[in-house]
Amino acid sequence: MSLDYRLLAPRHWAVWLGIAVMALFGNLPGALGRPLGRMIGRLFKVLGRARVRVARRNLELCFPELDSQSRERLLHQSFLSIGEGSYEFARAWWGRARGLRVDHVEGLEVLEALRQQGRGVLLLSGHFLTLEICGRLLCDHIRLAGFYRRHEQPPLEWAVKRGRARYAAAMFAREELRAAVRYVKQGGVLWYAPDQDIRGKDSVFAPFFGITANSFAATHHLARLTGAAVVPFFHHRDGRGGYSLRIGTPLDNFPTADVVADTAAVNALIEQMVREAPSEYLWIHKRFKTRPEGEPRIY
Repeated sequence: MSLDYRLLAPRHWAVWLGIAVMALFGNLPGALGRPLGRMIGRLFKVLGRARVRVARRNLELCFPELDSQSRERLLHQSFLSIGEGSYEFARAWWGRARGLRVDHVEGLEVLEALRQQGRGVLLLSGHFLTLEICGRLLCDHIRLAGFYRRHEQPPLEWAVKRGRARYAAAMFAREELRAAVRYVKQGGVLWYAPDQDIRGKDSVFAPFFGITANSFAATHHLARLTGAAVVPFFHHRDGRGGYSLRIGTPLDNFPTADVVADTAAVNALIEQMVREAPSEYLWIHKRFKTRPEGEPRIY
C-alpha cells in the first residue's frame, strides 16, 4: 500500500506518534505486553468514568440474574480485557505472529465444504477484544476478507489497513459494498461484526439479551444479495496464553423474507458468543442508545 505523502503534514504528526507507540507496544513479547495491557485497562477504568457507567448499565441489563458483586467482578474483568485487547490489536496490525498459539481451529471442515460448493460465506462475529488477533490467526488457515468502518484519522486508516493487508485477503469499507458483494459471490469468505447500534436505513429493532435494540440488518441483505451461507465464528482467550477458535454450523433457513426475524436470529447468535466469553465483549459501547419511539432513554 503506497503512502499518500500529504499524510506526513505537520497536522498529522501527533497521530503518527500515537501509531509509533502502538506499533512498539504490539511488538513486545506477550510476557510483557499482556501485563502492560492489563495495567492500561486498570487505568482506563479509573479515568474513563463515563465508559464505566455505560458498561455497568449494559451488564445490569444483560445479566439481571447476577448479583451486584458478580456484575462488578465482571465489570473489572472487562476493563482488564480492554487493556489486554489493546495489546492484541496492536500486535495483530503491526507485530509478529510468532509465539501466538492456537492448538486447534474447530470446524474448518464447514468452510471447506462450502468452498467445494463454490458458495460464499458471511463469517459472523461480534465486537470482542480478541476480534482482530483471532481474525489474524484464522487467516493462517483460510483466505479471509474483512468488512469494516473507516477510521476518522487518515494516517490511522492507512496504517491499520496496511497492517491488515499482511494477513487479510482484502478489506472492504462499508462504502465499498458492491466490491464486497462481488467478492462473496465469487466464493469468498467475508468476516464482519454487525452488533453495534448504528443508525440508518439498514437497521431494525430486534431483541438482544431480551432488550429491544437497534440492530444492523446487513446480514439479511448481504445473504439475499449473494446467496452466501451465514456461519458463526466463536473466538476467545483460552486462559493459557493462547486462543480458542471455532467455526460453527451455518444458520438454517437463512435468509427468510422477514428482515426482523433474521436480524433477531443474528442477535441471538452473538448473544450466545457473549455468554461464552462475557469479559471479552466490548461493554463500553452504548448498545441500547437508540430507542423505539416513546421509550425512555437507557443511558
